[in-house]
Amino acid sequence: MTEIPEAARNPIRGYMNTESGPLFIVAGDLRGLLADAAPGKRRLVAAGPGATVSFALCDTFDGEIALTGRLLLCCDGRLDLIGPDGCEASQPGMPPGFLPEMPGGAVTDALSGIVSPLRRVLELGSGQLLHQRFALLDDEEKTRARCDLTVLEPDSDRAVTLVRLEPLRGYRRDCDRLVSHLRGIVGAAPLGARATAARLFPDAAGYDPKPAVPFAPDESVFKATGDVIAAHLPVARANEPGILADLDSEFLHDYRVALRKIRSVLSLFWGVYTPKETEKLKARFAALMAETGRLRDLDVYLIERDHYLRMVPEGLRPGLDLLFDGFARDRAAAHRRLTRHLRSAGYGKEMDRLSRLFAKPGKHLAKGSEADRPVRDYARALIWARYRKVRKIAASIDATTPDERVHALRIQCKKLRYLMEFFAPLYGEKPMKRLIRSLKILQENLGAFNDSVVQQEALENVLSDRAGKQGAQQLEIARSLGALLTVLHQRQTAERARVMATFAAFDVPATRAGFRALFAAEGGR
Repeated sequence: MTEIPEAARNPIRGYMNTESGPLFIVAGDLRGLLADAAPGKRRLVAAGPGATVSFALCDTFDGEIALTGRLLLCCDGRLDLIGPDGCEASQPGMPPGFLPEMPGGAVTDALSGIVSPLRRVLELGSGQLLHQRFALLDDEEKTRARCDLTVLEPDSDRAVTLVRLEPLRGYRRDCDRLVSHLRGIVGAAPLGARATAARLFPDAAGYDPKPAVPFAPDESVFKATGDVIAAHLPVARANEPGILADLDSEFLHDYRVALRKIRSVLSLFWGVYTPKETEKLKARFAALMAETGRLRDLDVYLIERDHYLRMVPEGLRPGLDLLFDGFARDRAAAHRRLTRHLRSAGYGKEMDRLSRLFAKPGKHLAKGSEADRPVRDYARALIWARYRKVRKIAASIDATTPDERVHALRIQCKKLRYLMEFFAPLYGEKPMKRLIRSLKILQENLGAFNDSVVQQEALENVLSDRAGKQGAQQLEIARSLGALLTVLHQRQTAERARVMATFAAFDVPATRAGFRALFAAEGGR
């Protein structure tokens, strides 16, 4: 490769970071069309030599960066964050990695509000980045506008072109005409960040942890149920490589959530299958979940490590460090066991059988009493009944209510939210989003309360298991655990005190009216 001019060593940073002029992304390599792109008597000519460097497109597995309309490129030893208006930030450094472990700089600062610290930034794919600058000349050879083309090319069939037009003072109209002319030649709408990633690397950028399943309002609930389960099985399976490679803990989390949603469908969609069929299916999915429980528990402990350490006085932290070092060793062993399970022939056959089963459920699954009911009518009744149950339980909670009753409210809220998310395509995105958002605030409060309870129970079991062990280290761990349990109990008490107020904020007239309008039968209360 020839020596790259200094101005072109980082094409994205050097040429996309202008203060004015539109940026748009189109499918294909646009360079071959530029000969016809100049409007009227204008002509486009190359302004200097082009540059070719290697690039990698980076994002989290669930596309957190692309979801915000941005692309993260690793190019010539730099990171460039490309937004709708051009290069937002650039810094030296190379992913992949967890954001807290990546080198500091403008890009990591910009990503701090976008990327979860639990998600690893991965390389989705790589290819060649080709950059060429052009000038729009008039018949007197005066430059009227500048045009930068950056072609991202993993291969010849999947290229995209980033086009940036830079107007010159006094010649804004020439730039506007060139934009219109280019759009006319391309003949397609510009690509957004998600569509760009999907075009460049379809195998790596197609993951959606919350697949929306479209329903026809009058289709049977039997068909709708099969479609929902069939949509979530691939979500679980898509996370298997990340679990095996141990890239981050969120792969296992997403895997479990997908299976949990399937189990919720089987529990909540009563009457779709016969009781015997339902129990058999629930047992099969429960067996899949059971294999992941220990690793997930240890992940949660280790994720909370720094938070737990901050909860106790500094003098008691060494005991927690010893405890968490033991958790880390246990986690390594738990990951090896889960790896063997996921790679086993039995697991692969079971997942294949389940996938085939729900690809054509009508051939293999026995219908229940509600199977042929229209899905919209079924969903309305199901959501309305669950919503009324949430309100009934919440209305009975006061300062003396047992924790178990608060926990029951959390479970009912989770079931209600799952139902609303499953059936959201039937009721319109905006009204459902508003209701789900109000429910989510209540769930967060109940979730924090439940986390404190569960964590106390789990750590009390750890303390009980170590009760018979001797030695200075065991004593130090026991002292630290005792202090941590005290703090967790205080947090549980504080969250418990907020439950009634949080429910009152959820149970406002506007929210009640929203639920009634969408889900209540005529005359429903």
